[in-house]
Amino acid sequence: MKLLSVDDARARMLAEIGALPSERVPLSQSIGRVLAEDVAAVRDQPPFAASAMDGWAVRASDTPGVLKIVGESAAGHGFEGRVAPGEAVRIFTGAALPQGCDAMIIQEDVERSGDAIRVPEVAPGHYIRPAGGDFAAGAVLLERGRRIDPWRLSLAATAGRAEIQVHARPRVALISTGEEIVEAPARPGPFQIYDSGAPALAAMVESWGGAVVRAKPVRDDLEAVIAALRDADADLVVTVGGASVGDHDLVRAAGEALGLSLRVESVSLRPGKPTFFGVLDDGRRMLGLPGNPASAFVCAELFLRPIVNAYQGAATFPVTVTARLQQDLPANGPREHWMRAKLTYAEGGVIVQPYRDQDSSLVSVFAASDALLRRPAGAAAAAAGTVVEVAPLARA
Repeated sequence: MKLLSVDDARARMLAEIGALPSERVPLSQSIGRVLAEDVAAVRDQPPFAASAMDGWAVRASDTPGVLKIVGESAAGHGFEGRVAPGEAVRIFTGAALPQGCDAMIIQEDVERSGDAIRVPEVAPGHYIRPAGGDFAAGAVLLERGRRIDPWRLSLAATAGRAEIQVHARPRVALISTGEEIVEAPARPGPFQIYDSGAPALAAMVESWGGAVVRAKPVRDDLEAVIAALRDADADLVVTVGGASVGDHDLVRAAGEALGLSLRVESVSLRPGKPTFFGVLDDGRRMLGLPGNPASAFVCAELFLRPIVNAYQGAATFPVTVTARLQQDLPANGPREHWMRAKLTYAEGGVIVQPYRDQDSSLVSVFAASDALLRRPAGAAAAAAGTVVEVAPLARA
């Protein structure tokens, strides 16, 4: 089979993915969804000059001096009149600055005596939040392609939006194959293991904005695998296991029975060489992941996540940063290697330590990792302190 580089394989996959249609949803239901429109401000924020503290609204030209108290301005209840020379208004945090005033003095700096206050000298703008200081009317606050999180939701709400236009969630079918796989809480046989790949992948897809269609594990029977693929009602069918070319690896053959046209046959990647991608006769896309959990999870980060993002019009390339090696690494082989690793945030930068055992079956190592360390194909030996590329993993 033809081996493609990670970048070339991902590019071929993404060439077959288009953004799904959009739909309008309540802002309260938009977390994790990707914007299909720009969100613009309909007015200035704040819409008026406002006090940044509790104190007294004054005319800077009247300070220092003794001023007459003529009213109060509170949040949501502003002072209706205009402040004349020699007058002051009690004001609270977030309240509108009364007409005629151009500064405020915090209450700790003022001496009050009945209906009058003695104030120090201040300059215009003192403790004032100017109108439009956060953003101006017409400003684009959120661009299409942004994923809504609590902070962006808050920004859209500040702009007065109750609903927003987002891309539909891609439907992703997850199908595990293999006689050795059993779902908890069923009791495994003497030669079986619990399915750890599909549940984790389902959680990943959901966190990336996809809608998961789970299927039961499928035994190593060609007709059963064909039926599972045929019945998967999804935009993208993801198989876990059976992606290689062994006697019991039936996924490719099952896909071919349904008209699978391969775009990626195999990837020059460690772990994850058997990964493949293609298009079925009916237009559904199909991604074949290896069965070993670590291999499946690495390939999910490198390929599945970008595909799910592409369906939603979001950014499609893994986010990487640089870090310094904590230990020496030997030269890498002919395949690109994404190693499970641990990051340490220290004075002077980020330190990365790859785990010693990179066996692709070790779920415990992946659970302890918070990054993937990228080793290019044919990379020379690297000494401790060398700057390398890492992809941080989402961890609580």
